[in-house]
Amino acid sequence: MPEVHPTAIVDREVELADDVVVGPHCVLSGRVKVGAGSRLLGNVYLTGPLSLGRNNLVYPFAALGFAPQDFKWDPKQPGAGLVIGDGNVFRESVTIHRATSDEQPTCIGDDNYWMVNSHAGHDCRIGSGCVFANGTLLGGAVQIGDGVITGGNSAVHQHCRVGRGALISGSFGLNRDLPPFFMLTGGNVAGSMNVVGMRRSGMPSPQIDDVKWVFKVLYRRGLSFKHAVDEIRSRADRPIVAEFLEFFEGSERGIVPGRGDPRRGTYSL
Repeated sequence: MPEVHPTAIVDREVELADDVVVGPHCVLSGRVKVGAGSRLLGNVYLTGPLSLGRNNLVYPFAALGFAPQDFKWDPKQPGAGLVIGDGNVFRESVTIHRATSDEQPTCIGDDNYWMVNSHAGHDCRIGSGCVFANGTLLGGAVQIGDGVITGGNSAVHQHCRVGRGALISGSFGLNRDLPPFFMLTGGNVAGSMNVVGMRRSGMPSPQIDDVKWVFKVLYRRGLSFKHAVDEIRSRADRPIVAEFLEFFEGSERGIVPGRGDPRRGTYSL
């Protein structure tokens, strides 16, 4: 049987796996499902529709699944809700909102670490193995790839995408798309690559070299974005290069420029 503290409030609709622990003063309301091995330490607020997977750890004052901060959406509507994978850690005061859609929920992957006061808005799609430092703000409909790391008090604008393995330095904002494995080193400036992260992930050296080559073609040869992408297509048979090309072609907000680029505008096809 689940271990539920007597001060906790758990609606009849809530489904708890047999070994779930619900600590003191937690409130679970609506269609909430909590998977095996998950623990709510205390003063945790969950509201449905919400599916919380296995082995998640939720610290006090985290609020998951509440209505989106979108004036166009009726907060009384449950919508598609919030779906969270396995093995995530949500530290104190983390907030993640449910979707503004009846079809597609806000989605969080596996093994992410959400530090104090980090936030993901409605309709976000978050990968796995990410680390979001204190105060990270992800606007509505942001897409984050696997293995992304953000510094403290960083912010990502609505509808932006961050490719897998990318890194956002602390206190900087992003309102363009940040390609995979690149590093945001200033406000909307991709000044470097996450080489340390690539090595730690076990990426083979030839693939790291491909990332370096794409970065140089895109930002260091003085080419227009279109001409840089044309040159990058010459190596489209390489998996990492193909991943970059797919990312570029799917961009709606444009690609963040590189350090020292005099135009500092939007890179778009």
